[in-house]
Amino acid sequence: MTTSRTTDRRLAGAADKLLFTPGPLTTSRTTKQAMLRDLGSRDVEFIDIVREVRKGLLEIGQCASTHEAILMQGSGTFGIESVVSSAIPKGGKLLVVVNGAYGKRIVRMAEIHGIERVVQTYGEDALADVAAIEAALAKDAAITHVAMVHSETTTGLVNPIEQVGRVVRAAKRIFIVDAMSSFGAIPIDVDRSAIDYLVSSANKCIEGVPGFSFVIARREPLVASEGGARSLSLDLHAQWKGLENDGQFRFTPPTHAILAFHQALKELADEGGPAARGARYRACQQKLTSGMQAIGFSAYLPPGLQGPVITTFRYPAHPRFAFDAFYEKLSRRGFAIYPGKLTHADCFRIGTIGRIFEGDVVNLLAAIRDVLAELGVDSASPG
Repeated sequence: MTTSRTTDRRLAGAADKLLFTPGPLTTSRTTKQAMLRDLGSRDVEFIDIVREVRKGLLEIGQCASTHEAILMQGSGTFGIESVVSSAIPKGGKLLVVVNGAYGKRIVRMAEIHGIERVVQTYGEDALADVAAIEAALAKDAAITHVAMVHSETTTGLVNPIEQVGRVVRAAKRIFIVDAMSSFGAIPIDVDRSAIDYLVSSANKCIEGVPGFSFVIARREPLVASEGGARSLSLDLHAQWKGLENDGQFRFTPPTHAILAFHQALKELADEGGPAARGARYRACQQKLTSGMQAIGFSAYLPPGLQGPVITTFRYPAHPRFAFDAFYEKLSRRGFAIYPGKLTHADCFRIGTIGRIFEGDVVNLLAAIRDVLAELGVDSASPG
């Protein structure tokens, strides 16, 4: 694996940094090459590619008989807001489960669109409580929809969506899942998990490039949402009807990003699907964590809560450590990491998502040791 990754980087050109971030991320040479041509948005070939992409997404979600795949221009946040602003009817009420920044973002969307809401908040190092969600639904009959994040990239924590989905479906409510940094690497049976709307993005685990998000929507509530959108450009039902009627987007699509994604879907299948890709991410994450612990860093989450996509590490307790300098010196060595997003602890994050392999993690760890030495931080002191 490491050899193929090294070969891939040599062919792509050594100038690119390795992105140890949660997306945008390092992509394969062939995915980048797929963008190196122009194709009209009304071209028959492009329309066929869009159809294949939509079909491929439903196959990954194991839900072709019950759900529809809708591509939406814009980042993953655009996709989430398209669901929040389109699927929840006037008079509806949203329960948002929050244990990180991206759950809070859903709350903010509901506020802006004037949607009544109730928020169930947990610590950033705590899983959502299935029993508490069940109790909230039993207590408040006005709640029509439940939204939560699967892989909360604030920390790297993975919430129990399948268990929550069963509770939401039993209570006859609609379940919305932000699967931004999980879909494509953590296997998800969308129908078995009782997910009505799943949202993810091109530039995450499927290893495409930024430019669009996608929604996998259960057909029945999607059809029922017609006419309920609070936005023109984010009208999910109208977007679906346009794609169904003639295969075309209502507004200009990101053609090059879709071409790259089409190639990335093929490469996901060649790798063995979400289970195999997730195993690669997990192996990289475990090597990263053990290596960082050997240097002296401590992970924010305990292993039982930690997902394979991104890991949060606490700042070292050393007066010479400054994250900005640490980040800059790693960047000069060809490695990009990510700042922290916690509200109560000084941390930074390192992603193990994208076209990276265990050998790349080994090289990153060596660079971290070098940078700590340059900063005058004893490698035994972090944590």
